[in-house]
Amino acid sequence: MVAVTPVSAGAVSFGTGHPLAFILGPCVIESESHAIDTGVAIADIAKRVGVPVVFKASFDKANRTSISSYRGPGLEEGVRVLAKVKARTGLPILTDVHEPSQAGAVAGVADILQIPAFLSRQTDLIVAAAKTGRAINIKKGQFLAPKDMKHAIAKVTESGNRNVIVTERGVSFGYNNLVVDPRSFPMLRAFGYPVVFDVTHSLQLPGAGDGVTAGLAEYIEPLAQAGVAAGVDGVFLEVHEEPSRAKSDAANALKLDRLEPLLRRLVALDKIVRNA
Repeated sequence: MVAVTPVSAGAVSFGTGHPLAFILGPCVIESESHAIDTGVAIADIAKRVGVPVVFKASFDKANRTSISSYRGPGLEEGVRVLAKVKARTGLPILTDVHEPSQAGAVAGVADILQIPAFLSRQTDLIVAAAKTGRAINIKKGQFLAPKDMKHAIAKVTESGNRNVIVTERGVSFGYNNLVVDPRSFPMLRAFGYPVVFDVTHSLQLPGAGDGVTAGLAEYIEPLAQAGVAAGVDGVFLEVHEEPSRAKSDAANALKLDRLEPLLRRLVALDKIVRNA
């Protein structure tokens, strides 16, 4: 595989010379207790399996299908909750930013600032996030080819920040459907930065649920395995103890009790890929 420049977030590093890393957590902060309980459970599983993990959750889901959909607790409360999760679990934190004005406040607690896929061409947002000095995870827009991401990456690096991660999360394919082209992983890694596979968002059926996003959670495990076999540096999975009750992305979240066996399989597969 092509060597990529490692990017670190707290004690977790993505890229050449480092083990397969994971970004795990609920789609959105549902409550302080839920975020902490989920974070503790993930940290315990990560310790048993022996894998590096970043905790993720959004304080605001600004791109929900319906105006009536739950969005999260908002910036101030969300940052407070994420700080609690970080203190309790010791895990690095990833969360989204949607507006340039949010970057500074979020960087106070988050180790990785994430640019949502729909905003991956928003120059002011990317530059503001980059200037915080934190690692930046740019999700590839559903409307972009892999080669197009060189311009988004350049917006970060030309702002003086070379801590860039690129995440694949599927591309629009007809109405209400996404597909993942495995060629995108080596194409994206060719830019020289770590590549993460957002498995659960790739299984969305955007807007197909009449006001909510539908999904195909039954394919999480085989799709994750395919991405690791293709040589990604990290895997992104949204997890929930009972996905049917999740306040966001209920149809494409991994049930928490399925996480540990899946991580063990992915680690074993990654060892084969790295030794090939």
